[in-house]
Amino acid sequence: MKNLGNMMKQAQQMQAKMAEMQERLGEIEVTGESGAGMVKVTLTGKKEARGVSIAPSLVDPEDVEVLEDLLVAAFNDAAGRVDSAVQEETQKLMGDIKLPPGMKLPF
Repeated sequence: MKNLGNMMKQAQQMQAKMAEMQERLGEIEVTGESGAGMVKVTLTGKKEARGVSIAPSLVDPEDVEVLEDLLVAAFNDAAGRVDSAVQEETQKLMGDIKLPPGMKLPF
């Protein structure tokens, strides 16, 4: 029964830390880039867009496809950086709680 009590205590700790992490994710901002920094996309830790920056030299009405491709690349770069930041935050918050092998957070 002692193990069950410890497991319940760990589950409660994990739940509290997950709630804290969800709150922090809204505060984290990550910027992805493409075109050597000519296009930048800023996302929150919840992958909500906060901003887009485009170098004026890229704005060519005759060649919209390049700009579209660079926006997609910058968004994908930002999304990858968000994933890394989320993983890092998860490690910080959950470092002392031992999860079963193969189990990753966030779920």
